[in-house]
Amino acid sequence: MLTVENISKQFPTRGQPLEILRGISFQLSPGEDLAILGPSGSGKSTLLHLIGTLDQPTSGHLMLNGIDPFSLAEPQLADFRNQHIGFVFQDHHLLPQLSVLENVLLPTLTSGTKTPGIQSRAEELVEQVGLADRREHRPVELSGGERQRVAIARALIHSPALLLADEPTGNLDRKNAMSIGDLLCAMPASNDTMVILVTHSNELAERISQRYELLDGQLQQKT
Repeated sequence: MLTVENISKQFPTRGQPLEILRGISFQLSPGEDLAILGPSGSGKSTLLHLIGTLDQPTSGHLMLNGIDPFSLAEPQLADFRNQHIGFVFQDHHLLPQLSVLENVLLPTLTSGTKTPGIQSRAEELVEQVGLADRREHRPVELSGGERQRVAIARALIHSPALLLADEPTGNLDRKNAMSIGDLLCAMPASNDTMVILVTHSNELAERISQRYELLDGQLQQKT
């Protein structure tokens, strides 16, 4: 389970601190998904970075599967993030010199030891996202939608408890955006994964079971 309790985030300025997030609280269980909408600059990506432990909150608490990640030392936090949280960004961040399969395997290289069965896991994910016949291709040989599919497979390589997607369809045409939306919406049920999606797309958000809007630093549930 993911528990976010009274999370706030401020940034120092020459005057008063700039308050971006104020008292954010929610819970998410395995197999559930949540969409966050809001205007540009409202703090959506900031919130996602906090949940993903890429930044620390000014106040409040976060628990993922019974662990407070911010209580961990940096090396342990990095390992926790790699093993339990998957990220999909608007820009796919694939390494151009690596093949599709090698990019999917990339997060497994940090430990220095090869996990048994991880090659088969990567091949299954590549097939799951519909790129089995493109596994040896480089990113430059793929369309934008195909590159984003690789990014999704890469994010799932460790079977993370939590998948975070920040504007994953923002750079795609409508057809590819719908296809990527199909994949993301299938993730909770097929992988028992918690999914949090930040998007400007109402069309995509309406396919997610829980929808919130981030306004004035606070989450407001949408019906």
